[in-house]
Amino acid sequence: MPTPARQIVSTLNDNATITIEVGDATVADPGPKQVTVALEAAPINPSDIAGLYGPADLANGDYSPGRIVAPVPEAAMKAQAGRIGVPTVTGIEGAGTVIATGDDPAAKALMGKRVACWPGAGTHASHVNVPLAACIAIPDSASIENSSASFVNPMTALGFTGTMQRQGYEALVHTAAASNLGQMLNRICMEDNIPSVSVVRKPEQVALLTDQGFTRVLDSSEVGFDAALIDAIEETRAYCGFDAIGGGDMAGRLLAAMERAATRNAEFSRYGSAQRKHVHIYGRLDLSPTVLPPSIGFSWDLSAWLLFPYLQEVGPEVSRAMSERVIAGIDTTFASHFSQRLSMEGVLEKDAALVINARRTGEKALILPAG
Repeated sequence: MPTPARQIVSTLNDNATITIEVGDATVADPGPKQVTVALEAAPINPSDIAGLYGPADLANGDYSPGRIVAPVPEAAMKAQAGRIGVPTVTGIEGAGTVIATGDDPAAKALMGKRVACWPGAGTHASHVNVPLAACIAIPDSASIENSSASFVNPMTALGFTGTMQRQGYEALVHTAAASNLGQMLNRICMEDNIPSVSVVRKPEQVALLTDQGFTRVLDSSEVGFDAALIDAIEETRAYCGFDAIGGGDMAGRLLAAMERAATRNAEFSRYGSAQRKHVHIYGRLDLSPTVLPPSIGFSWDLSAWLLFPYLQEVGPEVSRAMSERVIAGIDTTFASHFSQRLSMEGVLEKDAALVINARRTGEKALILPAG
């Protein structure tokens, strides 16, 4: 029998408003290679927020229990015309208990088990159907909260070190290093003996990371940041970078520092060093254009990095091995920090919505559907 459920749905309306509400839904019987999961926790990742709140002017929205109706700027309506009238469900990942399965023996084996899952959409709900390939059993001892965030950030962090190694680099530099993802990446680098350079934006974030035992933590707001970055890159040979900021001059500053580190004590060349340098942009905390200075030389790459294309590139065996490593270390290396724990209705309260939509480092929300 189909399973009754509750779900957050976001719809862009043709009258320049967006409606975000908790409503009743029905989850169909699982297919042969699917399971139905009663969700106990689901994080709100940065990649979820655009679908959840869209281009809403949340500060001037109309709030009622379990519902937001907010205005949308005209420019945003034009940019998202294809979304008008189409209900959007969000939530890439979560964790809970399997309450129904398809006929495949591997699906039946998960009946009653606690699982982490990553269906790609729909976990901001009480129940969701999940393909077998997108879930994994978790130990009874594992935290359900940490397990709910076992895909996006942990697999991305492992993907960064995997990308670095596949491209032939031996160290990395990364920005927004005080985030959940950044801290996981630092712990992976320590476990795997990968030299790394962490870039943050506030003195208290430097203290947070150094108190955890991480070295080479640099504050980009400090006057001497660029000089310190050059020194750290020269020391570690971190010619591979991962940038969460995207816009502005940070990617350019990373490449410029790499070039300065590579040309120290080297013979002058009008084309710069022969050292290959690569910065991967994986976030857009800054929506302004990306600015590159001429001081980066001519031997460099700048590209986007996304998790799903990386997993397709490495294939299912490597992806599964990555997931197994995450679950084995879910309460240590891959543990998450949540600043808010909310019911589905709580996500649609004004104060919570404004904090979530601000996407500040260290302020990640967790939905507890039964809350």
